[in-house]
Amino acid sequence: MGWVAFLIGALVAAPVAAGVTLWLSRRILLRARQLQRRARSTERLVELAQLTSGLAHEIKNPLSTIKLNLDLLSEELASSGSERDRRNLIRLRRLQDEVQRLHGVLDEFLRFAGKMELHPQVHDLRQLVEELIDFFRPQAESSRVVLRASVPAEPVACSVDAGLFKQAVLNLMINATQAMTDGGELLLRLDRQEDQAALEVIDTGPGIEPEACERIFQAYYSTRPGGSGLGLPLTRRIVRLHGGDVRVHSEPGKGTRFVICLPLANET
Repeated sequence: MGWVAFLIGALVAAPVAAGVTLWLSRRILLRARQLQRRARSTERLVELAQLTSGLAHEIKNPLSTIKLNLDLLSEELASSGSERDRRNLIRLRRLQDEVQRLHGVLDEFLRFAGKMELHPQVHDLRQLVEELIDFFRPQAESSRVVLRASVPAEPVACSVDAGLFKQAVLNLMINATQAMTDGGELLLRLDRQEDQAALEVIDTGPGIEPEACERIFQAYYSTRPGGSGLGLPLTRRIVRLHGGDVRVHSEPGKGTRFVICLPLANET
């Protein structure tokens, strides 16, 4: 009778097994379709990135030609003493400013959208901070901003691409200076926190509204008229490529503090 029980068990189990197989087949098919759609979406995004990058380059070329001709025309009008040429020169310089702004927007877009390759080396962040202070001091002084740095006595070694790291921090410094239209103070404070380095960029500006803080790292979002809205997203992208992150803490009327956190280099 053992074989009878076996046969009955097999007959009972067969529909269950078939049901499980069918369920698994459907799950596999659904997952395959999802991956296929994702691959198509990724290909489309890559294609769009290439097209927009190419378009930006195409715009830059005639823009450079326009800028060159405006510069030549400006020099010619500046040498004239007529009142009419003086008025035209004022209009021309406004055009030059707009062309220069568009150049900056395109350059920032190409840096943000382009492929970014890191060439990291172990650096003492104290030295990079001091170099940034020396470089940025003339711009800070022209904006009536007092620039200070606070660094620890011990080295703060991180594996970073020095050029890209400076660009990320410089974006924060420029933003802070532009926010302090009536002057103020800008502090770069470096510290070690367990297994990571923390670099704070602190200003005494007007602060940022809470709803703006939630969107400030979104591409093309800017609280400043005429801003490209790409500086902060570029900073976050650079920091995250280094395995770190950047946060913002702000309160209207009490200034803003950006914090860049990076993993410390392995000590040998």
